[in-house]
Amino acid sequence: MRRMFGFLIGVFVGGVVGSMIALLLAPESGENLRNQLRDRGQNFLSDVRHSADSRRIELRHRLDALRAPREEF
Repeated sequence: MRRMFGFLIGVFVGGVVGSMIALLLAPESGENLRNQLRDRGQNFLSDVRHSADSRRIELRHRLDALRAPREEF
């Protein structure tokens, strides 16, 4: 759990640093850049939500499998 939390913090910090660098070095106009950043941010959040949902489903299946009564041979 600690590794996942550290990874998520790293992703967040990397996203913030990358967006700041993009703003400083952007060759586009401000409005175009804001629109692109907004779209990328929404896509990123969508990807994170999708990954979290997939992981939650996978973990729920594992938990159900562990809770199921074992068959004795």
